[in-house]
Amino acid sequence: MLSNSKMASWKYPSILLLGIGIANIGEWIYFIALNLIVLDMTGSPLAVSGLYIIKPLAKLLTNFWSGSIIDRLNKRKLMIYLDIFRAMLILLLPAMTNIALIYFIVFILSMASSIFEPASITYITKLIPKESRKRFNSLHSLVTSGAFLTGPAVAGLLFLIGTPVLAMFINAIALFFSGVITMLLPNLEKQKVISPSGSNTTFGLLKNDWSMVISFSCKQRYIMMINILFSCVMVVMASAIDSLEVAFAKEVLLLADSEYGFLVTIAGAGIITGAFTNTLLLNNIKTSLLIGCGTIFVSIGYLIYAFSDTFLIAGIGFFVLSFFIAFANTGFLTFYQNNIPINMMGRVRSIYRLFEALFIIAATGIMGMAAQLVSIQSTVIIGVLVMMILSVSLLVFSLSPSKKDYYGV
Repeated sequence: MLSNSKMASWKYPSILLLGIGIANIGEWIYFIALNLIVLDMTGSPLAVSGLYIIKPLAKLLTNFWSGSIIDRLNKRKLMIYLDIFRAMLILLLPAMTNIALIYFIVFILSMASSIFEPASITYITKLIPKESRKRFNSLHSLVTSGAFLTGPAVAGLLFLIGTPVLAMFINAIALFFSGVITMLLPNLEKQKVISPSGSNTTFGLLKNDWSMVISFSCKQRYIMMINILFSCVMVVMASAIDSLEVAFAKEVLLLADSEYGFLVTIAGAGIITGAFTNTLLLNNIKTSLLIGCGTIFVSIGYLIYAFSDTFLIAGIGFFVLSFFIAFANTGFLTFYQNNIPINMMGRVRSIYRLFEALFIIAATGIMGMAAQLVSIQSTVIIGVLVMMILSVSLLVFSLSPSKKDYYGV
C-alpha cells in the first residue's frame, strides 16, 4: 500500500501519464485512418508511401530551430497549445479533397509533433524528481506500449461501426482531451527567460544556441557519446532494418499477409510484456545495465530475425527484440534526464534529432539500394551486424566503472 504522501507525490505524474496514454492511442488511430483515407482517395500505394517521407522531412526543417523556442517558452503552455492546434488541423483533414493539401496539413502536423516531443521531455524532467524518474520512465514505456496495442484495436473497432473519417474525429477529440488534461498540471515556469545579450536577431540567437550545444557536447563527450550510440542502435539502424521488414517477410520467409499480421502481433505482445516486466524488475536493475544490456538483447532479437528462415524463428526474434525495448528506453531516458541541463534540454534534443533524421534517411537509402543490388536477407544481416557492433560498444562504455556516477542507481 502506498502512503498518503507517496500517493500525493504521484498525483501529477499520474495525470501526465493519462494524457500521454490518450494522446498515443489517438496518434495510432490517426496514423491508420490517414493511410486508409489517402489510399481510398488516390488508389495509389505510392501516395500512401509519401506520408512516410513527410515525417523525417518535417524533422529536418524543424529541429534546427525548434529547440531555441522550446527552451525559452513555457513548456506546459506550449504542450497545451500544440495539442489543441494539432486537434484543429486533424479536424480539417477529412474535408480535404486534394492530395497536395493533405500532404501540407500532415507536414504541419509533423512539425508540431517534432516540437511537442522535446518540449514534453523537458517538462517531464522538471516535474519528476530525480529519484522517481526511472520509475516514471518505466510506467511511461508501459503506457506507450499499451497504446501500441490499444490504438490499432480501437481504430479497427471504429472502422467496423463507422469510417476512417469518424476515426479522425475521435483522434482530434483525444488530442483536445490531452490538452485539457495538461491544463491540470502545475505551471513550473513562472519567470520569463531572457535571450542572451548580443543575440537580438533570429540568426544570432540560433548561432548562439548551436554554439552552446556544441560547447556542451565537447565538454561532456561521454554523455553525448552514449546519446549518439543509443540513437544509432535504437533509432537509426532499427529504422533502416525495419524499412525492409515487409519485403523480408514476403520474399525471404514467404509469409502470407495473415502470417505477417500475426508476426506483428507477436511483436506487440513482446512490447507490452517487456514493458510490464520492466516495471516489476526496475528496482533491481541499474540504469547502466538497462541501457547496455537492453540494447544488446534488442540487437540479439534482430540477429535471430535476420538469420531466420521460418515463421517460428522470426517470431522468436520479434518477441525478443520487442521485449527488451522498454528496458533500453527506460534506462536511456533516465540517463538523459539526469545528465542534460534542463535549461538547454530542448536545444540539445532538437539539434541531435536533426542529425538523427539525416542518418535515418541515409541508412534507409543505403539499405534499400543494397537490397536491390545484393539480396534482402544479406542486407538485413549486414545491417544487424552493424547494430550489434554499436550495441557492444554501448555496453562497454555504459558499464565502465569510472563512469558509474553518470547513472545513479
